[in-house]
Amino acid sequence: MLDWTDKHCRYFHRLLSRHALLYTEMVTTGALLHGDVPRHLRFNAEEHAVALQLGGSDTADLAACAKLGQDWGYDEINLNCGCPSERVQRGAFGACLMNEASLVGDCVRAMLDVVDIPVTVKHRIGIDKIESYDFVRDFVGTLSDAGCRVFIVHARNAWLKGLSPKENREVPPLRYDLVHQLKRDFPQLTICLNGGVTTSAQVAEQLALVDGVMLGREAYHNPWWLSEWDAAFYGEQPTDRTRELVEEQMVAYMEREAAEHGTSWYSIARHMLGLRHGLPGARKWRQIWSDHRLKTLPAREVWALAKP
Repeated sequence: MLDWTDKHCRYFHRLLSRHALLYTEMVTTGALLHGDVPRHLRFNAEEHAVALQLGGSDTADLAACAKLGQDWGYDEINLNCGCPSERVQRGAFGACLMNEASLVGDCVRAMLDVVDIPVTVKHRIGIDKIESYDFVRDFVGTLSDAGCRVFIVHARNAWLKGLSPKENREVPPLRYDLVHQLKRDFPQLTICLNGGVTTSAQVAEQLALVDGVMLGREAYHNPWWLSEWDAAFYGEQPTDRTRELVEEQMVAYMEREAAEHGTSWYSIARHMLGLRHGLPGARKWRQIWSDHRLKTLPAREVWALAKP
């Protein structure tokens, strides 16, 4: 979800669900150790609970960045061992790390040594043509021995050559049965499933077999879906929340960001373009909120133009 789930996106999603755990886009250790730390780590207090997802493979660098994440107030550190892009592979992290379980275990230990918050791992069920369940079972077992207790499992193999990141989300077949088997073999661990889930009924089906479900692109493109989750999965009473109220709250947030940080409403509005998905007038609404020619207008004036 690189360039998608930034702090503005997460603020928007928190307006829709009070309880869903939110994750940052992947931040590399190099970006934190040699770049603009506030730009990468600044987030809104309203986002809690929120996890910082790191990309890296050097134990000392990951430990330093995990400590940074804790100091900045994140609730969890997540190590990405699932991204298949060649750019990430050149940095020797992402899905290719599944070939080096002992190194990943050392990274987990190094991070756990310096933080008091959970250290979790997101990974695939296999890489390239390795389709044996033993591979992912041994990977989880090694990391469990290192102290990791939460695993978010994308139920597809990652093909490191020959497929784009988009194709890697679609071409390798989904194998939910392997994730379910992990939960049976490691009942003491928290096993969460990721990949291909697009409805609340599917979420409920998976929650009968695993501990959690991670949603990505479907939740981004159809964000109003999140508004069902607190009642459906967290036992809350349904609310009177409306799309209009959420949009009004986002306009207030745009005004706050502009006043405090000089942030253009345009860079925030892109994350909410799916809010009226499927409703009459949604196309015109999206066109106005994505019209770069209106960037010089205050957010509230753009909102007035966008109202159905």
